[in-house]
Amino acid sequence: MWACGEAAASSARRPRHPFLSPHPPPRRHGIRSFATPAPPVPASFSPPAHTTPLTRRAALASAGSLLLAPAMGLHAKPQPASATKPPAAPAAPTVWPQALQVPGGVARLSLGPASARPRALVRQGDVDVPVLVAGDAIEWTAIVGIPLAAAPGDAFITALADGNGNGSPRPLHYTVAPKRYKEQHLQVSPRTVDLSPEDQARYERERDHQAGVMATFTALPAGQAQPSLRMRVPVPGRRSSSFGLRRVFNGQPRNPHSGMDIAAPTGTPIVAPLAGRVIDVGDYFFNGGTVWLDHGQGLLTMYCHLSRMDVRVGDVLQAGDAFCQVGATGRVTGPHLHWGVMLNRSMVDPALFIPA
Repeated sequence: MWACGEAAASSARRPRHPFLSPHPPPRRHGIRSFATPAPPVPASFSPPAHTTPLTRRAALASAGSLLLAPAMGLHAKPQPASATKPPAAPAAPTVWPQALQVPGGVARLSLGPASARPRALVRQGDVDVPVLVAGDAIEWTAIVGIPLAAAPGDAFITALADGNGNGSPRPLHYTVAPKRYKEQHLQVSPRTVDLSPEDQARYERERDHQAGVMATFTALPAGQAQPSLRMRVPVPGRRSSSFGLRRVFNGQPRNPHSGMDIAAPTGTPIVAPLAGRVIDVGDYFFNGGTVWLDHGQGLLTMYCHLSRMDVRVGDVLQAGDAFCQVGATGRVTGPHLHWGVMLNRSMVDPALFIPA
């Protein structure tokens, strides 16, 4: 800041601006503007592309901020340079799960406004599978799980009439981008790779049973809001294996890794990442001790290789409730939690539901 005396002295030394002189200079013909022309825009310049589509909710929020801006400016006071704050860090995501339109990712598709929750379906094989829909009357959003086996390119869901029976079915298209996951080679017990006839029969029985578990879809009661889908990490520990890895067991390629592995000592408590209901408890050939939780509208979570399971089918858990413990059961190389997240019968990356 200048002191008053310094400002006055500086003003006395500074020549009077011609536009402030009582005798303005003669006008020069042919000169229409004293503004400095803007530099030419390089030919290679292009404006940055928007990475997030403008939703109805975002548009309303932006309009509100524009209306408030002039009023705020009338009362704003200039701040000295020393009081200027450093740039803030990038804001954390405010919507969960985060969108990532790749195989094993999530698409968030706006269904627009409606007085009641709309419905949406996605075709998987020869079955129409219901999709989770979150939001409110201002804007509803379909949250779509993309299968790991999805081919890159165009995909779509079908938006049905809203809960009041209004409207006609319409397709909503989105694009699945390609993603190449890394490869992981593991050495495990030979009997868990080359199955005996007895083990093969057991695996097939368990596969059919779990297919029924994975088809669970619990609709929310009319007027009930979908709670936040931001999850907490179910157990502390190092992420020992990432989602989507193309796995090779004893030199033989197998299905991609459909969950997140978190290394932790046997007996470490595991907590529910969201409120949910227990829909399956069992001991399976590949997964070992396993618990499935239902969080509503086809959002399920799975916990495998457990050493202890302290719940039964039908138990209701709140977020943060401990319900099982880390182990090394099933096909494993050491104690860890295999944590899976499923949307509309598709395993998706759990990292999209938790803070980085």
